[in-house]
Amino acid sequence: MLRTLSLDAGGVLVCPNWRRIAAVFATHDLAVDPRELAAQELMVMRQLDSADGIRLSTDEARTAAFLTRVFCRTGVEAPPTALSAAVAELCRIHAEENLWDDVPADVVPALARFRALDLALVVLSNANGTVRKKFERLGMASWFAAIVDSGEEGVEKPDPVFFHRALARIHAEPATTLHVGDLYHVDVLGARAAGLSAVLIDRGGLQAARDCPRFADLGALATALEQGWR
Repeated sequence: MLRTLSLDAGGVLVCPNWRRIAAVFATHDLAVDPRELAAQELMVMRQLDSADGIRLSTDEARTAAFLTRVFCRTGVEAPPTALSAAVAELCRIHAEENLWDDVPADVVPALARFRALDLALVVLSNANGTVRKKFERLGMASWFAAIVDSGEEGVEKPDPVFFHRALARIHAEPATTLHVGDLYHVDVLGARAAGLSAVLIDRGGLQAARDCPRFADLGALATALEQGWR
C-alpha cells in the first residue's frame, strides 16, 4: 500500500523564475526574453541528466552549467566574460534566495489531491539550504510533513543515505513510498538504490527512453493514483 510521496523540488514542485533570471542577465547587457530561456529549460536538464554528468558533479556545479547552457541555446550573442559574470551573480542570488520559485499551475491542486488520498508528503531536494524558507515564502510549506534539503544534510541524491534520512524524519518506509522526480540518474536510480519506487515528471516528453513510469505533470500522477495505479 502506498502511504508516502517523496517529491523533488526543482522541476517537480517549482521551476526557475525566468523573468527574474532574465532581469539579471539584462544588468550585464545580455538582453534575452524570459520565454526564450524557459523554452530551453527542459532540453538542457535532459542533457545534464547523464550517468557521468551526475557522478562527476554536484548540484551546485550543475546549477552554473544549467544557467550557462540555457542562455547559450537561445542564440543570443554574449561575450564570455559578461556571461560568466552574469551566471556568477545568478548563482550568488540563488544561494541566498533560491531562484527556483515559479510554481506550475498543476502543483497545488495536485498536492490537495494527494492529501485527499491520505498520503504523507515529504520534499527531498538537492539544494543549498534555502528550500524550507522558499516554501514558507511561497505559502506551500504546510503541505509537507518534512522538507529535507541536501544543503542542510551534507549529502545529496542519488546517495541512498539521503532518501533514508528523509524517510526517517516522518517514520516512513521505503516499500510504501513513491519518489517523484525529474532527473533519471538522480531521482529514479537514487530512489531505487534506497528501496523506493520512482516515477518521472516529464513535462517536455523528453524521457521516453527511461525504464520507469512517466507523467506529464503532477496532475496526471494524481489522476493515476486516484484510479488505483501503483
